[in-house]
Formats: sequence, structure tokens, C-alpha cells
Amino acid sequence: MSMAPTIPLKPRPLWQSDGAIESLRAFAIPMTTTFRGITVREGALIEGPAGWGEFSPFAEYGPRESARWLASALESATSGWPAPVRDRVPVNVTVPAVGPERAREIVAASGCRTAKVKVADAAVKDRGQSDAGDIARVEAVRDALGPGGKIRVDANGGWEVDQAKRILRQLARFGLEYAEQPCATLEAMAELRRHVDIPLAADESIRRAEDPLRVRAAGAADIVVLKVQPLGGVRAALRVAEACGLPVVVSSAIDTSVGLAAGVALAAALPELPYACGLATMSLLTGDVTAAPLTESGGELPVRRPPADLAELARWEIDPGPWRERAKAAGQYL
Repeated sequence: MSMAPTIPLKPRPLWQSDGAIESLRAFAIPMTTTFRGITVREGALIEGPAGWGEFSPFAEYGPRESARWLASALESATSGWPAPVRDRVPVNVTVPAVGPERAREIVAASGCRTAKVKVADAAVKDRGQSDAGDIARVEAVRDALGPGGKIRVDANGGWEVDQAKRILRQLARFGLEYAEQPCATLEAMAELRRHVDIPLAADESIRRAEDPLRVRAAGAADIVVLKVQPLGGVRAALRVAEACGLPVVVSSAIDTSVGLAAGVALAAALPELPYACGLATMSLLTGDVTAAPLTESGGELPVRRPPADLAELARWEIDPGPWRERAKAAGQYL
């Protein structure tokens, strides 16, 4: 009597089979100032054979979009990252939507010679007041940096085309390196680019593997800003950079040092790195989950991977249940 052939069982996905999700640790760290409407940065850490990975999609992100953030955390925890081609990464200081005096203080306290200044603050409803505040903030940063420093502004898609043309022409006297995501859509970015001389960078427009090709085809940007978590990991981000063919700025998603290390790994692995990276964001958090945070010194970050420290993590730890559920829901889209 012949036996029916054994059909091998399909292996369970890694995120299901290794207990990584069940054992994740969740954190909530207050921020030093409100940033993009956030006052507390929440997320989760996943431990694996290669180390720790960070899973911290923002609250408004659903399971499908959060899946890329989970893929990034799992890559960090299980696979590690490509070999670096440099041992230090130049970084910018980030200036939130604060008053001029506070902007000067932030820049003066940093060793960075490049500053990214947040503009188009959504919390300010009066457009004239918002524009005046933006100009005063950028002027204060130029004063703090001196003529040799570099300034870039980030509007997070907050301007319409006509407003962007007007405000960027007013800011041009401060010598802008580039303007990051001044308008929300690729079409608006492309139109603006035809009317201003300041280079434009795409950030929110780069979220999926096909996005960089659309950015390039639309003629919407001169530079792309890449973040590891939203793109699905270091290797995925490297593929995006190669497909796009535009200069890259690596930035953070307000990560802890565990997440920042992945951003540093991406910046360290890129063949060329013509711009300072937006990775010096530990100063936006009141604490960290490591004992040796990735903080800038002399305008640079070292290429290293600080492990999560359980004592530090315990200071900020919260109920992991909701984050387990978010990770499980996101895992369905991997």
C-alpha cells in the first residue's frame, strides 16, 4: 500500500514563531518640547539574535502602514545591517517651532554646523502670524550659526504653492540649503520647483518602494529624505535610494537610540552622503532606553549600536499589551 507524500507545513512567519511580539517591551518617553503635535514618544522594542529593534509607528498609522515599521524592527532584531563604509555620520541640529530666543539657545548648545528649522507650524492658525514666526526663527538660527553654517527648513507639507513661493522668497536671504516637503503633494512640489531657486527635498512623499520613482518622474524634488522605519528597514531604504538616483538625507522618526542606530547604519552604508543627516534627535527626548545614547558631538554621530539597557528601559516602560496588538495587526501585512 503506497503512502501519500508528506506535504511540508508552511513555516510560520518569523514574527509569529520566535515569540518576538509576545516578549516586546513598550515605552513612553516625554519630549523636551512639543514636536509635530507630539508631547510623549511611545513605541516598543523587540529583541532578537542580532540585537534590539524599534517598532514605533505614530498613533495615527494603521496596520498596513505600520507593517513597514515592524519589518524594520524585525530586520534590526534578527538580521543586522549591511557593512558601513564610514565610521562617523555628519548630522544637523533640529530646531522645533519655538521662539527666536529658544531657537538660538538650541543651536548654540549643539556642535552642529547645519540646522533644520521647523516652519509652517499647524498649531498656529493665523497665516500671517505663522509666517512672521517662521522668518524670525530662521533669522535667529542664522544669527546663531553665523554666515558659514547651513540652514534647511521643513514645512511637513504645510504650505500651498503660492504661500510656499512667497515665504521661500522671503527666507532666501538667509541662504537656505534646501526646503523639505514644502507642499503636501507631488504635483504641488513639482509646480513650486519650477518657480523657486531653492532646492526641494521630498520627505513625506517617500513612504513606499514605488514612491521615489514617482518623485523623480514628477520632477518634484532635488533631494530625498529617507527614514528607516517607514521604509521597512535599512536594506529596503538602500534599495529606495538606489532606485531614486537622487542625493539622500537620512532622517529619524524621533526614535530612541535603538531606532537611531538603524538610521546611522543606513547613512553609514550609503555610497555617498553629501548632506548632514537628521539623526541628532535624542535632544528631543527627556530620556532613552540605552545607557549610552546616540548623541552628537562636534556635529557628528559615531557609527555604533548601543544595546537597550533594561534599567533605563524600566524608567519609561508601559503596558506592552496595546503594542503587542498593534504589532500583530501589522504583521498580517508582512
